[in-house]
Amino acid sequence: MTSVWESLTVDARDPARLARWWAEALGYQIVTEKPGGVEIRQSTDRSPALFFGPVAEGKVRKNRLHLDLRPADREAEVERLVDMGARHVDIGQGDVQWTVLADPEGNEFCVLREREE
Repeated sequence: MTSVWESLTVDARDPARLARWWAEALGYQIVTEKPGGVEIRQSTDRSPALFFGPVAEGKVRKNRLHLDLRPADREAEVERLVDMGARHVDIGQGDVQWTVLADPEGNEFCVLREREE
């Protein structure tokens, strides 16, 4: 027997705001919004979901798990995400072929270069 990846949970001070930010960033939609959290998916029947649950404390150290995004045009996507409120962060990555950003609550994620055909 195996398991199926259903969702990734993100702790958030403001789950609704962060869920809306990630839904716009990924082209997802909000499928559930309750006081206990907000869930977004590509479509209502498609996994995995991102679930944003409320926590009282803010983020204090580097994430041990993060998302990697692979856009068609890295520079344009980084610019779009920064315009939406992401910021560049240095987590000690050095000179690499991807860009490390943080969402509005400080969660790091990477924007990879375009996939080579």
